[in-house]
Amino acid sequence: MKKSNFAALLLGTASGLLFALGMCMALVDSWGAFRSGVALGCAGVLMGLITVWVWRKMEGRGPVRFSARRVLHLGLGVAGALILGVGICLCLVWGRMLAGVGVGVAGIFLLLGLIPLTRGLRD
Repeated sequence: MKKSNFAALLLGTASGLLFALGMCMALVDSWGAFRSGVALGCAGVLMGLITVWVWRKMEGRGPVRFSARRVLHLGLGVAGALILGVGICLCLVWGRMLAGVGVGVAGIFLLLGLIPLTRGLRD
């Protein structure tokens, strides 16, 4: 494993944990830690952006260039993750198992659709 990939692995894991813990703190009412949860979640997002910057620097790549296609892929990924999350909420929070599974599967298919869009299909 290259040093750049290992650094990205460690930093990405830490940023994901910070973000997830922050969102749990913000969204679980019984914890009573909304403000500190939002701050911790924002720190996780910032650390994720720093992770991308550090990895690209170590790989010798330039800054990320945005195109319409890249923004479309990003939007599809965000939409798929949100739809999957709504499906999980339907199952676990609101007790609507059948609807939750259906919505969650739709989100999974949207996320799976990113693979041929970004990498293409080859023989």
